[in-house]
Amino acid sequence: MKFESFNLKPFILKAIEELGFAEPTEIQEKIIPIIQKNNSVVGRSQTGSGKSHSFLIPLINRLDATSQDTQIVITSPSRELAEQLYQAALQLVEHAPQEIRISNFVGGTDKQRQISKLKNQQPHIVIGTPGRILDLINEQVLKIHTATSFVVDEADMTLDMGFLHDVDQIASRLPNKLQILVFSATIPNKLQPFLKKYMDNPLVINLSPKEIIAPSITNYLLATKGSDKLDVLDKVLSIGQPYFTLIFANTKQKVNEIAQDLRGRGYDLAVLHGDIPARERKRIMRRVLNLEFQFMVATDLAARGLDIEGVSHVVNFEIPKDTEFFIHRIGRTGRKNLPGTAITLYGPDELEGVEAIEKVGIKFQPVIVKDKEFIEIDDRRNRDRKKPVKKEETDSRIIGMVKKAKKNVKPGYKRRLNEQIKQQVRKNKGSDGKRRGKK
Repeated sequence: MKFESFNLKPFILKAIEELGFAEPTEIQEKIIPIIQKNNSVVGRSQTGSGKSHSFLIPLINRLDATSQDTQIVITSPSRELAEQLYQAALQLVEHAPQEIRISNFVGGTDKQRQISKLKNQQPHIVIGTPGRILDLINEQVLKIHTATSFVVDEADMTLDMGFLHDVDQIASRLPNKLQILVFSATIPNKLQPFLKKYMDNPLVINLSPKEIIAPSITNYLLATKGSDKLDVLDKVLSIGQPYFTLIFANTKQKVNEIAQDLRGRGYDLAVLHGDIPARERKRIMRRVLNLEFQFMVATDLAARGLDIEGVSHVVNFEIPKDTEFFIHRIGRTGRKNLPGTAITLYGPDELEGVEAIEKVGIKFQPVIVKDKEFIEIDDRRNRDRKKPVKKEETDSRIIGMVKKAKKNVKPGYKRRLNEQIKQQVRKNKGSDGKRRGKK
């Protein structure tokens, strides 16, 4: 299938061509026709599936640029994700014959300036974080009662970050006759009341990944054993010539700790987590996209959904509590069938976390680091954790033989001793079997 089969306007086809999209992804192939028929939909899709364009393309295609009204409202749970959607939308309308006005409303930006602008003119497309969009609605300057489509992007993350109430409030200000599009990597139970409240029998498109992680990703597992994890991380980062490496940790405190240590070792890197002010986060992302950094340390919520071109390596400094986060992390690399490498560091106390990830079908290739290279090794973890073998009774003769072996003995004696012990154990087993067989 080609994008031309969707009867898209010439300016959108030109934008798609400039993006280098040869053909629609699976979610685009399924979602675009549904949106074109004005149906509401819940779309569940893995990260990196082309989900953003699956709704931006058909919504912009039918937008009326001659109208002065707001027609599309899109909420996103983070400023970075909203910025990405904004940039993607701007790219799609670049060649439009008439101006299509798009506004990005997020926290940490100049609210008064946004209010002044809205008093003069409404955007055709509203993109932003739920809190700021709701603020502008409550200020009675953002008029969304004219909208025909409402998109809740990354709904599970919106729920996780506590923004679902704001989204609920926004939805309540929209007209009854409304196309609602909800996109999410997962559909948690706590999201169901919202879906039932606003969506009447929506189509549910559940695209389970054919591969949990892209086949172009090499997924390494590196045991830190007794070594300092930061020392191991330093060795990992010094291997090869990574184009861009994302390093993940579970908390803001750990991200700061890693960043401080790496900077002390001479690394120039970016840091991204929820405590960084909006203006600074925007500046950091601009520098990242301009390839001013080779490394970034981030938390899951700050980095989730970031579409950084050319992420060659992902390093899990810590194993996330949620397997979904692991999949999202790994999904930052190996996009568009480009090769990517993921390295997960784990200590002795994190083995259960590794096994939880393996249980969902994710396979690791265990490695060690030697001479600034990853050396693949056999996975002996499972063998070491097998159920303990039943201890056989040891007779006095074997005990005596073992004691004797501890003394200085002639060459070859230990080998002969081992053979005798094995024979004795087999003999004991045979006798035990005969005894059990008696009535």
